[in-house]
Amino acid sequence: MKPICELSIVCMKAVHIETLAEIEKLCFSNPWSFQSLAEELSNPLAAFFVAELEGEIVGYAGMNYILDEGYIANIAVHPNFRCKGIAFALLLWLETFADENKLELLTLEVRRSNHGAIRLYKKAGFDEKGVRRNFYTNPPEDGLIMTKYL
Repeated sequence: MKPICELSIVCMKAVHIETLAEIEKLCFSNPWSFQSLAEELSNPLAAFFVAELEGEIVGYAGMNYILDEGYIANIAVHPNFRCKGIAFALLLWLETFADENKLELLTLEVRRSNHGAIRLYKKAGFDEKGVRRNFYTNPPEDGLIMTKYL
């Protein structure tokens, strides 16, 4: 296992999109497309960051924000690099961005069956605030709403 100190987190750029789209396909049943990711580059209310380990793109996290609220859209880590603290580091990076931009809360949805992600969010101080019935498709599943007040 590589030490986390070799991890760097940078702002998402066009050069990252192709690899991130591939990571999306590995991580999600309904992955974001290349085009969807690329559109976030021109979204003034989006903050997307890429995790690199020894120069290799291993994951990313992104959120949209308006006024004092941040909505975490995705956190994805390549399956070969999971359980190394990368998702937690990305989540903390989003929280730092939120603090610097004076956001009052961060919120997200997570599949009810994604126990690993739920543990991650709880570890980072998120609490379950509600359920979105049949929020996910392929397969259909409820989404838990998790929120952290900053």
